[in-house]
Amino acid sequence: MTLRNEEALLAQEVFLLQNTALESVANAVVVTDTKGTILWVNPAFTVLTGYASEEVIGKNPRLLKSGKHDLEFYKNLWKTILTGKTWRGNFTNRRKDGTLYHDEHTITPVRSKDGVITHFVAIMNDVTERLQAEEALRESEAKFRTLFDAANDGIFLLHNGVFVDGNAKGLELFGVTRDQLIGQSPAFFSPPIQPDGRDSQKAVMETISRVMAGESQFLEWVHHPPDGMSIYTDVSLNRLELGGKVYIQAIVRDITERKQAEAQIAEQAALLNKARDAIIVRDLEGKILYWNKGAERIYGWMHEEAVGRNVVEILHSDPKKVEEINGLTISQGEWNGELRHLTRDRREITSEVRCSLIQDDEGHPKSVLSINTDITESKKLEAQFMRAQRMESIGVLAGGVAHDLNNILSPILMSIDVLKSESDSPETTQILETIRVSAKRGADIVRQVLSFARGLEGERIEVQLGHVLKDLENIIKDTFPKDIRLQFSIPNDIWTIVGDPTQVHQILLNLCVNARDAMPKGGSLTIGVENCVLDEQYAAMDLQVKPGRYVNIIVTDSGTGIPPDILDKIFEPFFTTKELHKGTGLGLSTVMAIVKSHEGIINIYSEPGKGTTFKVYLPATELFPEARKALSGQVSLPRGKGETILVVDDEASILTITSQTLQTFGYRVLTATDGADAIAVYTEHKNAVAVVLTDMMMPLMDGSATIRALMRINPAIKIVAVSGLNANIDVAKAPGVKHFLTKPYTAGTLLKTLRAILDET
Repeated sequence: MTLRNEEALLAQEVFLLQNTALESVANAVVVTDTKGTILWVNPAFTVLTGYASEEVIGKNPRLLKSGKHDLEFYKNLWKTILTGKTWRGNFTNRRKDGTLYHDEHTITPVRSKDGVITHFVAIMNDVTERLQAEEALRESEAKFRTLFDAANDGIFLLHNGVFVDGNAKGLELFGVTRDQLIGQSPAFFSPPIQPDGRDSQKAVMETISRVMAGESQFLEWVHHPPDGMSIYTDVSLNRLELGGKVYIQAIVRDITERKQAEAQIAEQAALLNKARDAIIVRDLEGKILYWNKGAERIYGWMHEEAVGRNVVEILHSDPKKVEEINGLTISQGEWNGELRHLTRDRREITSEVRCSLIQDDEGHPKSVLSINTDITESKKLEAQFMRAQRMESIGVLAGGVAHDLNNILSPILMSIDVLKSESDSPETTQILETIRVSAKRGADIVRQVLSFARGLEGERIEVQLGHVLKDLENIIKDTFPKDIRLQFSIPNDIWTIVGDPTQVHQILLNLCVNARDAMPKGGSLTIGVENCVLDEQYAAMDLQVKPGRYVNIIVTDSGTGIPPDILDKIFEPFFTTKELHKGTGLGLSTVMAIVKSHEGIINIYSEPGKGTTFKVYLPATELFPEARKALSGQVSLPRGKGETILVVDDEASILTITSQTLQTFGYRVLTATDGADAIAVYTEHKNAVAVVLTDMMMPLMDGSATIRALMRINPAIKIVAVSGLNANIDVAKAPGVKHFLTKPYTAGTLLKTLRAILDET
């Protein structure tokens, strides 16, 4: 075999090998001549286009045209390959079935040994699925970006602790462009210190660490954009993995308006809580929606206890009355009136109630706002005023009647003596004596009526009460039952008063007779007198008192006592609890009239079954300057040594004057307005407080509950209990209660009591 034949065989083998390789490749291969006529295609071409080789050989590739490329595109292609260069580009062609496909096209010129272009080889790589995926991705990204930028909340992406993207709302929120945002740390848009005291930089780093560890974070955050006002936001942070990278997605919602509204509501609530009145909002069924501090103070129920419960249940109101008020409020828009309510500790109070209807945006009734004022004390004062007016009217009437009766009785009494002198009949004389006794009794009653009606009558001289009491002692010993034990206490240095001795004697006799009648089975009657100075402290507790020097007459019995419900009626004229013909009801009213005419005051303390005490204070005579100076030098009240006293009282005037008095006399003072407040103050200062001075009658937590709570904190505590009612003495007999003071009391009494307790060993 010649060398030429061997070369021909080798060339044929190479051609067959190349042909086999081209037929087996996945890419479509097309061979054309220089005019573009198809000479050969591989099987992958048929798979890609749907055309068999016999259908395309001898034809031009234009049969695959889709119309997606313009003439310039093809001119550029032919210009490239005809100059012998390889052309690369993307084609969108049409298959035999009419569907479109995309391929990456490479057309390479084939040259002869002489360098002449003889063929073109086109290799087509099907990229239809990839391009479709890329297009879908682009559409998805476009949709995502549209949604991303259209979101009402700020949305940010962070990578490695800095911003890499942010939507339109987020950029608007921070007042920056995307270029200004990217690369910045969240701390850059925050104040150095958050409102709650957190360091912003440190808090950002800690939060990012937790989110990167897989913990979602929700927090309130204050942002401070460059050249902008601080904004309050709710921030939600989550960990995301995208394209093999880990990001943090932050969703930021602007809550500045909400926070401002909350602050405004809180400010308004604080103002409402400062109101002394109870401000209550309830729905139309009576369920309480709002309950301010004033309501807590007046009714004793705390906000969390009252809200959600029915107003009838809380205030013990009449359900029918509440329903009636609701109806009137809805129909008229408002209702005003007075109602009786019960507090948490079952005290009855009188409330002035002003109801207003609250409507929704559509004008429908929604709820009822009521502003309640505690007028219990003012109603008592009003009742006292009305009673005083009534007594004054009765006094005027009684004075007129008594005057006329005197005119009637005087001739009768004078005629009796004339008739007796002219009569010799014993029977007639006896009848005339009976008439005289009856007329005399009538005259005595008239005299009492005149004393009540004209208390200012009578000559006023300087009176030594010790002498009056000694005369009274003799009368009582001679006339009172022997089973009544009598005890007098008359010091030698009692101050004198200016008054009518007969009327002062009448005061004492009436009080003693009442005491005798209250002890039908015997008992003890104690009568005493003492000098006292009623100071500003005392005057703060009793508005009738003018500070100054007084002589105090004290009449105490161990009798039946006076029920609380009639205690305020006993000084009314003609009011009596005695049996018919055993009392006129003028005794105590006469006492009151005489005491007032002497510019004095009278206090009564009574407890059913345990007796009664009357205290009459009559102004002492004014001392000469020299005597007053000597007296002031003799009287020295005990001083404190810097001890701390906790004073608890719900009456502001008493709390103020007591605190000032104690501070003046060398004590440190802490104050509390109710029991709950006292517990809090004592808990904070328990190592410093030496004595607790607490009122027994207080809202929210009364004195008894306060004492028990204080005893649990410190069993060795020293307590002085205070009340205007002697009935509270037994309640206050707890181990820690060292003394009981009855209101009103003087500064001297208070200071001596404290000194005695503090000096105990």
